[in-house]
Amino acid sequence: MQVTDIMTRAVITTTEATSLAQAVELMLEHRISGLPVIDGSGHVCGMLSEGDLLRRAETGTAAEPSGWRALLAGPERFARWYVQTHGRKVGEVMTPKVISVSASTPLIQAVELMQRHRIKRLPVLSSDGRLAGIISRADVLRSLDRLLTETANAGTDDAIRRRIQTELASQRWLALTSASVSVKDGTVELRGTVFGSCERQALRVLIENVPGVRKVVDQLVWIEPYTGTAVALTPEERAGG
Repeated sequence: MQVTDIMTRAVITTTEATSLAQAVELMLEHRISGLPVIDGSGHVCGMLSEGDLLRRAETGTAAEPSGWRALLAGPERFARWYVQTHGRKVGEVMTPKVISVSASTPLIQAVELMQRHRIKRLPVLSSDGRLAGIISRADVLRSLDRLLTETANAGTDDAIRRRIQTELASQRWLALTSASVSVKDGTVELRGTVFGSCERQALRVLIENVPGVRKVVDQLVWIEPYTGTAVALTPEERAGG
């Protein structure tokens, strides 16, 4: 999956000259936590987010650098802090360093960027550097919701079993596990042996993710690897409860 598959194309933006009050009103009105800041040619020159607005003189949260940070901070740093906490224009408060992606960026890379930099959204730029869209954590969640709830064409029980076997064959964690599956009316019965609760849980999750599976019946034998003791499962565990 790529960024283009789930990104938002109609983006609410602001400019450096926009008043902070207007930008905050935009964020509240559209229920968004950040705005790309664009220049006159449509290029992104910054981002204004909720994080940029946490430390403000108006709310009494603009704490000056203190302790050893204050000792190391020169007049320039105090001046930047003052502008950040008292500025009335978007350009004075925004984060100028923009982390962005392109429409063809793999979704996994976009998610890694959001996690690494602890940000909630990434501007999507076209080849000429102009804003083409935005991808946010909310976009990822909406995509997940759609994928979790959409009904796939499951086909026959044999087709379901083949899908499961294909998935099983690709898993490295199944090296010590011996499992076989049978399918009837969408109900999958698991038989064989596992050597840990994690493997057993992973098997169930793998099968539940195969389109067409309605229920998993666990008939696996769990062998404790150090003693060789077979661990009995409760009826609820076998039925997936």
